[in-house]
Amino acid sequence: METENANKPSVRKITFLILVIICLSFIVYYSVMSMLGPSRKLTELKQEFSAEQQEKKKDNNTVFTDTAYLRLIKERAFLQSRIIMAQTDSIYLTINLADSSMNLEISGVVVHKARMSSFKASRILTSGNENIIYSMLATPFTITSAQATIKKEPVMMKMAPKDTSEYKPDIMPDTSITEPVNYIMEMTNGTRIFVYQEEEEKRSDRMTLLKFDLNDRLHQTWKALKRVAVFKVPEYHLFIRIRLPRTDAKIIYRALPKNGQISLFI
Repeated sequence: METENANKPSVRKITFLILVIICLSFIVYYSVMSMLGPSRKLTELKQEFSAEQQEKKKDNNTVFTDTAYLRLIKERAFLQSRIIMAQTDSIYLTINLADSSMNLEISGVVVHKARMSSFKASRILTSGNENIIYSMLATPFTITSAQATIKKEPVMMKMAPKDTSEYKPDIMPDTSITEPVNYIMEMTNGTRIFVYQEEEEKRSDRMTLLKFDLNDRLHQTWKALKRVAVFKVPEYHLFIRIRLPRTDAKIIYRALPKNGQISLFI
C-alpha cells in the first residue's frame, strides 16, 4: 500500500510534465506557423503581380527603381483606382495615408472630408516591395463584409394617424446620442480596414472598443488555430487601423453601400 501511495505523486508529476511539454510545443509550433503568414502573403502578391512588373522592367529597366519614377507610378495607381470608381454611380471612399485624410466621393466629386487622428498599417503596405504594392492599389478594393458596433441602417418606426386629430409632428432626433462607433471592413483581397472613433470621453466608449476588438481577435485566433491544427499556415490579412472623429466615422460607415469600393493611397 505504501508503495502504491508513493507512486501516485510521481505519476501525477509525470502526467503534468507531459501536458506542459505538449502545451509548450504547440505554442512554439503555432508561433512559428503564424510568423510564416506575412512572408507567404508577400509571396502570393509577388506571384500575382510579378508578370506585370517584369513587362515594365523590360520596357525601361534604368528608371524602374528611381524614387521619382516610383512616386509617379504611386500617383498613377491612385488615379487609376479613382477613375474606375468614378465610372460608377455609387458613392465610394478614398483613403489617403500620406495626408491622413478620408473622403467620400461620387463621380470624382468629394462630398465629405474626414481627417484621421492616427493610423497604423501593415509593414507589407508601408515597407514592402513598392512596385508590387502599387500594382495592387491600381484597382479599388471591394467590401465583402463588415461588422460594427452600430447599425448600418437605423430603423425608425412610424405609426400612420387614423385622422388629422391624431397627427403628431415628427420629433427632432436626439443629437446628444453618442453611441460608440467602431467597425471593420473586409475586402475581397483579404485586406481588413479597422475604423475606431477617436473619442474616449466615457468609460463605456473604452469598454465597447475593448469588447469589440477582443471578439474579433478571438475569432481570428480560432480560425488560425483550425488551420494550424491541419498543418496549414494561418492566413495573414493586410490591415489598416484608423482613428476618426465619431461623427465622421458614422457618416462614412452608413454612406458606403454594402459592397462599396475603396481606393488607397500610401
